[in-house]
Amino acid sequence: MLETEIMLPLAAVAAGSGILGGILAGLLGVGGGIVIVPALYLALSLTGMEPALTMQVAVGTSLATIVFTALSSGYGHYRKGAIDMSLLKLWAPSILLGVVLGGLLGGVVSGKVLIAVFATVAALVALDMVLRKGADSPTPKSFSKPVWATLGVLAGAISAMMGIGGGTVCVPMLNFLGYDIRKAVGTSAAIGFVIGVPGALIYMATGFGAEGLPAFSFGYVNLFCAAVIIPLSTSFARVGVKLAHSIPRPALRLAFGLFLALTSMRMFSDLIQL
Repeated sequence: MLETEIMLPLAAVAAGSGILGGILAGLLGVGGGIVIVPALYLALSLTGMEPALTMQVAVGTSLATIVFTALSSGYGHYRKGAIDMSLLKLWAPSILLGVVLGGLLGGVVSGKVLIAVFATVAALVALDMVLRKGADSPTPKSFSKPVWATLGVLAGAISAMMGIGGGTVCVPMLNFLGYDIRKAVGTSAAIGFVIGVPGALIYMATGFGAEGLPAFSFGYVNLFCAAVIIPLSTSFARVGVKLAHSIPRPALRLAFGLFLALTSMRMFSDLIQL
């Protein structure tokens, strides 16, 4: 069971990750998971739970919070006309398939594998966003439907394994194709809902009955942490949406890349210590 001296710092970390994750969800279209996963990973280590389970619970709980954060940030971007609905309809089915595959895999593989996937993908995306001088285009490039489907499956699978809303993969991909960075962020925010719902349900199911889970867990989703994070992340997502539509586009790309780089370095550090 979680004792009081464990629950208080856990609640504090969850609250902080909810605020920062919400702001970044609205600002960068990332669903907040890229903050919430490492924060929960560190906080759950305080409970003394088995290290192999820590990452699964962090990822599963993050996906549950993303459902609500994505609704809040996605609606904010929709009101500002920053969601490409035709692209969302084209891409959502294949992303959903990828989430199912990635969620099933993420629920059974070692926690070290999840950390490695998280850190590696975050590092690659950070390099792309910081070093490549992306340019928005009035006529974005595109792919054939089979290529979109393949990319969607990959994006969904990686997002489900990392416990993120999809923006980490989708934002730089759409920006590379010439989409306005704000429209890329807005569409990715909406994609977070498509990823969060099935992802959270799968982590609940695959972790059901697992031994050594912290108190208030339903499968690999910790309801205590989720209850702390969701009200804060959904509220502060609106702050992030306002920031996304007020700061310069190059600054938005740079902020996204630098944040991912810091997150990746932290996760690689944890991986070496395991």
